[in-house]
Amino acid sequence: MRAFSYERATSPAQAAAAVASRPGARFIAGGTNLLDLMKLEIETPTHLVDIGELGLNRVERTGDGGLRIGALVSNTDLASNDRVRRDYGVLTRAIVAGASGQLRNKATTAGNLLQRTRCPYFYDTDQACNKRRAGSGCAAIGGYSRQLAVIGTSDHCIATYPGDMAVALRVLDAKVETVDAAGATRAIPVGEFHRLPGDRPDVDTVLTPGELITAVTLPRPVSGTHVYRKVRDRASYAFALVSVAAIVRRDGSGQIAIGGIAPRPWRIEAAEAQLPKGAKAVTTTLLADARPTADNAFKIPLVERTLAAVLAETKG
Repeated sequence: MRAFSYERATSPAQAAAAVASRPGARFIAGGTNLLDLMKLEIETPTHLVDIGELGLNRVERTGDGGLRIGALVSNTDLASNDRVRRDYGVLTRAIVAGASGQLRNKATTAGNLLQRTRCPYFYDTDQACNKRRAGSGCAAIGGYSRQLAVIGTSDHCIATYPGDMAVALRVLDAKVETVDAAGATRAIPVGEFHRLPGDRPDVDTVLTPGELITAVTLPRPVSGTHVYRKVRDRASYAFALVSVAAIVRRDGSGQIAIGGIAPRPWRIEAAEAQLPKGAKAVTTTLLADARPTADNAFKIPLVERTLAAVLAETKG
């Protein structure tokens, strides 16, 4: 790990200004992803701004009946929150499907959203990776790609977004609240938060330099059965081959988002209109533009089967 300087932020706006004004600076809170990347010299920040004492660790009701989740709420606290468990069950289920109990105790809401891909070529610094270093090439294209994306990819990157929590936030229509170096705030729909790779796979999100996540907001609860189903190679501590976050109502309508198949949680609202017709009709629309490799083409029928299992569960 390379040497770096450190400071403790005193306010969200001050933290944003500190990172924006210093090339190579990064925010740090739980550090469950960043520290690993620093040890491998994938991330080499010259300065760390600690945001752990900014009081962004509360879950509060909003005026419209929704929920505001502070950026520093731990995954454990969020998953076990009484209102989240009661009204946003898909979120609790998604969080506990991820990582391990020890990591969930440290991982934060914002950090979870910002975690980087687990593509093996991204983690191997001897391999070409446009996400790690723009313009270096993509060893995954033409390489081993079983875990990687089948849709939303480009000729520069086929990595997947690895998280579980964000898939549930996508189906819940969450928004990401931020503050920038000038103190200006905005609310970004979570469906617009993660970028598709295009020709700049190294830019993961729409955040500007120094822009700090302060909270995630959820709208009022929607009726229906909440399900999160994750298919993976082993029972715990593994990333999804395919995951499905769903809220399905008695009339068969609902919302679905898919994880493990794209550079961001994948939701196509037009596909949801097909829910009463069954999993095959939904999958046909959802993955109409899929470009699988020989290694990961199995993910397309796996999406259909996983979604079918979820729909059967909601009818039980």
